[in-house]
Amino acid sequence: MIPITVTFALADWIAKGLADGTLVRFGGVIRDKAGHIVAMLRDQPNSFSPSNAIGSVTTAASVLNLGVSVMGFAVIAQRLNQLEKRLKQSEELLNKVNRKIDLSFYANFRAAIELAVNAFTMTKPENRRSSALQAINRFLEAEQHYIGYTDAELEQKSQIADEYLLTLSLAYLAEARCYLELEEHETALHRFQKGAKILRPRIKKYIDILLTSNPAAYLQPQFKGQIDLRRLVRIYQWIDPNLDENAVFEMQRENLFKMGEELYSTYKWVDSLPPAILTRDEVQGGWFGPLHNDLKQEADKRLPKVLSAVESMIETNRRFEAYQAEIQAIAQLKISFHEWLKLTPSDAKPDSAELMYIIPSKPLLLQLSSF
Repeated sequence: MIPITVTFALADWIAKGLADGTLVRFGGVIRDKAGHIVAMLRDQPNSFSPSNAIGSVTTAASVLNLGVSVMGFAVIAQRLNQLEKRLKQSEELLNKVNRKIDLSFYANFRAAIELAVNAFTMTKPENRRSSALQAINRFLEAEQHYIGYTDAELEQKSQIADEYLLTLSLAYLAEARCYLELEEHETALHRFQKGAKILRPRIKKYIDILLTSNPAAYLQPQFKGQIDLRRLVRIYQWIDPNLDENAVFEMQRENLFKMGEELYSTYKWVDSLPPAILTRDEVQGGWFGPLHNDLKQEADKRLPKVLSAVESMIETNRRFEAYQAEIQAIAQLKISFHEWLKLTPSDAKPDSAELMYIIPSKPLLLQLSSF
């Protein structure tokens, strides 16, 4: 077994590396430029956004925690309930455009989670495995169900596509968690890899929708101090890691030139806005509906939150993909998943500590395509 250090304290060399760019955080792992994993992060189950303890950890909220070990079935159920509530809040608006939300399958998903919880409280191994496999079959059904829902909402460029994408992420996570509880690490890794292949192109499509027909709209003068080019660059780097700030600026050069006409003169940009950002039914107007200027003003109010939603989705995707690294790390460290769960720092927990750092004595080389 490779020796590891488990601590609440951020090592100076990690802090320095994150500050100067020689180390990078990817979801719940920290890696060097060669792609070696030098540390893994674990946050608290009730945490929705990473700690500000290290500047490189984005403040973007995420439905997933840092570390697959934190995402137990109780946490998954909690996040599922929150997504269902968000969908219920969207029902009134969707009813105005004669669209219905089918929430019935959320009950099936919750029942599958309950089945998994019961399975892993059984004392007889054969009963535990049999019940776990039943839960896995339910999660497989949920995956197929939410793939269909996600694709339909993306086609509509709908405002609820993100809830279905996040629910789909939870379905793959719940299935993989069952395999981890059974100590079937290879199968769990395979299911995370499958989930990543399903999720990433759909998340990219969702982000393309939210970037609108003219992404330079996020760089309008009124957003100075709220949105800068670096935030847009980080989003494009998720799509293509080879892009730098100059390349992204060149991509937007013509869009910046067209912005005055499309946003303020012909209102071509306003007319092309997807329902995921704005629908005419949401804006009050006169007898003939809202004017272009009314729609533009409302869209501008929403753009900062929309960009934060994009960043949150990217952060969630990175955490999901980093779970693969955590599973491979468990294999390289030659410990069981249940031993991994029990890892605790030897140092006292400071009141301000929100993260736990798991640092191997030597960097781990993992084969992950997303890295």
